Amino acid sequence: MIEPSVLFAFVPAALALNVAPGPDSIYTLKRSVSDGRAAGVAAAAGTSTGCLVHTTAAVLGLSAVLKASALAFTAVKIVGAAYLVYLGIGTLRNRDEFELTPETNSQTHGESFRQAFAINVLNPKVAVFFLAFLPQFVQPGGSFAAQIFALGVLFGTLGFCYQSLLAVFSSKARRAITEHKRVSNALRYASASVLVGFGVKLAFEERSAV
Repeated sequence: MIEPSVLFAFVPAALALNVAPGPDSIYTLKRSVSDGRAAGVAAAAGTSTGCLVHTTAAVLGLSAVLKASALAFTAVKIVGAAYLVYLGIGTLRNRDEFELTPETNSQTHGESFRQAFAINVLNPKVAVFFLAFLPQFVQPGGSFAAQIFALGVLFGTLGFCYQSLLAVFSSKARRAITEHKRVSNALRYASASVLVGFGVKLAFEERSAV
């Protein structure tokens, strides 16, 4: 059970961090506009599931390995950066990315979930962040692991709620965006550039900067 005083401090901080633009929210936004609301919500679910993985890693001490080992941090960082660049280039090359099509099927929703999950899990900055952020709200006298897990689940739930709202509202602009070729092309270039930019930024990230 999380103390009310902890919630009053944790929830605003977690919301502020979730609202800050990053590769996760950009990907959810992209999928919402290109494939509809359900695909965006699936991406939000993938991100939240990734947060659950990072929470479990923090409880088990695996995140500490990433923080302590330059080799482990670099390996995960390079894979994550390469994946973001890959998604960005794929967006740029797909000229039909933002063409208006019927609501996508469960296969596309699964792809949205998997890709969002991978973006989150393959970012070592998120793993180390969870290791540094969550313990600040642990109360003495209680189970450390249980409190970390509860806080991590709450963080992921808040993130899912925010990104789901993002998916709902951005999907409402889908028709207006996709019916104008110049606008859809501009959005495609912007989405690709942001994803590649986050990938390049991650590739040059130092452990000390996390």
